[in-house]
Amino acid sequence: MLCPVPTSPKEEGEHPVAARPSLEVHSPSLSLTDGQTLSKEPLSHALKLSTPEKVKDAQLNPPEEALWTTRADGRVRLRIDPICSQTPRTVHQMFSATLEKYGDLSAMGFKRQGTWEHISYTQYYLLARKAAKGFLKLGLERAHSVAILAFNSPEWFFSAVGAVFAGGIITGIYTTSSPEACQYIAYDCRANIIVVDTQKQLEKILKIWKHLPHLKAVVIYREAPPTRMPSVYTMEELMELGNEVPEEALDIIINAQKPNQCCTLVYTSGTTGNPKGVMLSQDNITWTARYGSQAGDIQPSEIQQEVVVSYLPLSHIAAQIYDLWTGIQWGAQVCFAEPDALKGSLVNTLREVEPTSHMGVPRVWEKIMERIREVVAQSGFIRRKMLLWAMSVTLEQNLTCPSSDLKPFTTRLADYLVLAKVRQALGFAKCQKNFYGAAPMTAETQHFFLGLNIRLYAGYGLSETSGPHFMSSPYNYRLYSSGKVVPGCRVKLVNEDAEGIGEICLWGRTIFMGYLNMEDKTCEAIDTEGWLHTGDTGRLDADGFLYITGRLKELIITAGGENVPPVPIEEAVKTELPVISNAMLIGDQRKFLSMLLTLKCTLDPGTFEPTDNLTEQAMEFCQRVGSKATTVSEVVGKKDEAVYQAIGEGIQRVNMNAAARPYHIQKWAILERDFSISGGELGPTMKLKRLAVLEKYKDVIESFYQEQKK
Repeated sequence: MLCPVPTSPKEEGEHPVAARPSLEVHSPSLSLTDGQTLSKEPLSHALKLSTPEKVKDAQLNPPEEALWTTRADGRVRLRIDPICSQTPRTVHQMFSATLEKYGDLSAMGFKRQGTWEHISYTQYYLLARKAAKGFLKLGLERAHSVAILAFNSPEWFFSAVGAVFAGGIITGIYTTSSPEACQYIAYDCRANIIVVDTQKQLEKILKIWKHLPHLKAVVIYREAPPTRMPSVYTMEELMELGNEVPEEALDIIINAQKPNQCCTLVYTSGTTGNPKGVMLSQDNITWTARYGSQAGDIQPSEIQQEVVVSYLPLSHIAAQIYDLWTGIQWGAQVCFAEPDALKGSLVNTLREVEPTSHMGVPRVWEKIMERIREVVAQSGFIRRKMLLWAMSVTLEQNLTCPSSDLKPFTTRLADYLVLAKVRQALGFAKCQKNFYGAAPMTAETQHFFLGLNIRLYAGYGLSETSGPHFMSSPYNYRLYSSGKVVPGCRVKLVNEDAEGIGEICLWGRTIFMGYLNMEDKTCEAIDTEGWLHTGDTGRLDADGFLYITGRLKELIITAGGENVPPVPIEEAVKTELPVISNAMLIGDQRKFLSMLLTLKCTLDPGTFEPTDNLTEQAMEFCQRVGSKATTVSEVVGKKDEAVYQAIGEGIQRVNMNAAARPYHIQKWAILERDFSISGGELGPTMKLKRLAVLEKYKDVIESFYQEQKK
């Protein structure tokens, strides 16, 4: 049983309606679609608040001089200039405009007991207001956080919007976070309320509550708490509490909001130290939701209601801006996947929903590719040959004439007879736009999907740019590029080398407010002229397409003083050797380069952990080089001579194409297990955590260089 947390003294700016009621715990169920429980009276408040006079009031921008702040209650000068002069808006103004245009449209789809149910934009708005008033009743203070530790759901969405309406800040926490990681974020963001979906997540918070002086309540919604306990409420109770707060009290708070104040905190994954709290303003969110998505050709519902599947972590900026905020801006229908989406159920959801646009991190696309290959390998001879023929002619067409709408007869026949059926089986029959971001994608994966007539459109941005600062679309596409800068944004490359590669620096309405409570880190990121230094390196072609080449911090500087970007070499190895899953180059302050390799293996469908079994593609490689191995341990444990020789020859071929001898890989090792999130080598979005890999495999790495020390 948890002891009540002492109430902290009222801080300046605490809302007058804040109080800590005492309620007993009831069932966590909440009827999201029962219109009888939602009064439509607040709709008149929304319309009043969006009248021209009120909009004008909310946009009055005090003459803040600074482009950045590190205070949660701080304000910044918005980057409004001739190329980016759009009127700033608050989140409530954006939602009010949507309400007028799309109020009756379905906003969210979700499954209950195997049946799809839907919530309209009108219902969504009313639920968000009720949540806002509930948060206020529980004691949410201005510029304090509502943290959400839960899988994507309607409750995640209306809790987030409600937190912003109530003058708070929404902070997502990865569901895979340890109690210690939850404590760091909840303490740093001064969370007054934490929303969780399961008992497992509740237990994490109960363990750390005594270390969180600002925390007043926890709200749980998918599962009931195991016992009654003080300050733990169900979502149903939160909504009941909201009824005690007058609509006018919420209106006063909404009306006082300004576009240049913080509404969202996105914590970086902490691959190089403690996570940093990226503060995003209401203008960051509303501007990017509108203009960033336009650059990706996302359609307003007057033309076509976009349908998307929400499954990537909403604590990451890519999913949050794409699913939550862009959805509101254009009246999209967002359908929620099951919590086990990445363990295999995602394809089922895609088939049922048939999205019009879809986003995945590269690892998700790779897993789809590997699954297709496994199915194909088990197909009959004729079906397998038909698919390989169809993919071959389609890939050739898409590589040679990427922008041509006039397809040869054989390409159209291949699509009609074979590829259209594959896309339908994947749930992509109606999908016109497929996006990826957050990490580099191999040429192999891009070619595979081009062979299925699925173009993968890249975006480039950071948490610090509210998501997309560059976007590809059907009208702005170039293979291997990250697209063009979003209209209204700027880019420059600094310290360019002879090949035109320099550090990517960005400017625009997407640029964040600053890192919460981290002035030194903020000053490192934003220079005196307000440009964000990304730490990424890249080049721009003559048409303005961006190509990412690596990260400054990842740049390997050998003992001989050679600067070696690791990513191109790692990608070359994976392209040359289709048996390789992950490759990481070593060599900083060393006399030569070495590499750690992992083999492609299947994932456990229950845990999504790497297994010992090789994938079909990896086994094909082994058979081709004369090995009968079917598991990683057979290859690594027995040092399979045929496989090791083939990998060595592949690395030699990569070395032959290198620019100079210092770029040659001289030693390498195959690890016994593929990289994973649980293993610590990958972050939540499947990015390689290089420092963690260096530490975990330091003995293997040292063995490469021991002879040199003797």
